[in-house]
Amino acid sequence: MTQVYDAQNVLVPVTVVEAGPCTIVQVKTAATDGYNAVQIGFSAKKTKNSSKAELNHAKKAGLETAPRVLSEIRLAAAPTLKVGDVITVTSFAEDQLVDVIGITKGKGFQGVVKRFRVAGGPASHGSMFHRRIGSVGMRQTPGRVWKNQAMPGHMGSEKRTVQNLRVVKVIADKNLILVKGAIPGANGDDVIVRSAIKGQPKKA
Repeated sequence: MTQVYDAQNVLVPVTVVEAGPCTIVQVKTAATDGYNAVQIGFSAKKTKNSSKAELNHAKKAGLETAPRVLSEIRLAAAPTLKVGDVITVTSFAEDQLVDVIGITKGKGFQGVVKRFRVAGGPASHGSMFHRRIGSVGMRQTPGRVWKNQAMPGHMGSEKRTVQNLRVVKVIADKNLILVKGAIPGANGDDVIVRSAIKGQPKKA
């Protein structure tokens, strides 16, 4: 993340995202595959780290090496894009609203105080009940633990979507877009940037 000044000279926190170039590796239609979708490839893997299936799949799209990231995007209608077409950051415009999908940072095994913001017990001496979970079940009735009971466990590393983020700036020559606010994941993680679904103005 960094910060830039907008046209009104206001300091705006932004996340720098490298969004392209992305190559259309495969096109799926309802007639051939049962649904409409496109496979988008980003970045490139070393040839020695790619399987023959990956290399042959990439050659059909005119790529010399297999893409490092291969994501499939479902579409409502039949796609107009063709195999080998390249998508760049010019698909986005300034002040456009976008959704960013990514995997959140992993935080390992955590207790209920951090994971679910459980209050815990008294913090003073003698109680011996500070950051523990407390009672989780009943006695004879129902004699079990309820579903969805907040308990310690693995935290983070989950797919999350941050909606309606504004595109502050598009740097076409460097394939960069500056998105206002934070997005899921750590620095260098792979994300999907799409046009916002809920934030678009309604058609008349």
